[in-house]
Amino acid sequence: MNHQHGPLTIQYRFRFPNGRGLDFELHLDPVTLARRPDMARPLPSWTALEFHQCPNCPLDPAVHPDCPAAANLRSLVEWSGQLWSYDSVRVEVVTPQRVVSKDTSVQAGVSSLVGLTMATSGCPHTAFFRPMARFHLPFPSTIDTIYRATSMYLLAQYFRRKDGGEPDLDLDGLTDIYRNLQIINTAMAARLRAATERDAAVNAVIILDVFAQTLPLSISDSLEEIRHLFTAFLAAGGRPGPAN
Repeated sequence: MNHQHGPLTIQYRFRFPNGRGLDFELHLDPVTLARRPDMARPLPSWTALEFHQCPNCPLDPAVHPDCPAAANLRSLVEWSGQLWSYDSVRVEVVTPQRVVSKDTSVQAGVSSLVGLTMATSGCPHTAFFRPMARFHLPFPSTIDTIYRATSMYLLAQYFRRKDGGEPDLDLDGLTDIYRNLQIINTAMAARLRAATERDAAVNAVIILDVFAQTLPLSISDSLEEIRHLFTAFLAAGGRPGPAN
């Protein structure tokens, strides 16, 4: 089994029309995909676990005094909290495999980075998204998210069956994951409203919540938005013909 020896580094570079810019780097453990902590202390009060704590949070404040997601978002929130959602920015995302750049709004760029940060932060409810962090796709559309999340979940069910478990092919567990995420997004938005003067950071979370609300609805509709992509596969009975 081959694993990358050093940390997996993903960099977001924000460049504004006035020439101002700022870079953010996330260093992820190559095996667990947990973010390697680089948090300066003391942390601000809005990162405390009990401050707008998520109703579904399983963490004990006596053991975890800080919300892992909020603590990991600190530097990003302190910067983006001074910006308006629709400020223009060029965002360049650098991963070991590729560079992706886009002229977009601050809220769109920050939203993509917030999602990646929360997935790798140590929050128990967002840990399910770490495989997607390994193959990070910046600025996803709704259909991108539906395809990637369902594919990730079904691959997890393959490994689950290999380990002797019962696979969930109806995606009930994925629906639960996203419903929990909706609760987290609501509580996180409340935290950020208390921490910021402007709306970029809050609206970044709201964008993520739109995705979180869309996926359970798509599952209930039998993923009809993407079923047509598999027409050839299904017409062949789900299997290729024999190799010659």
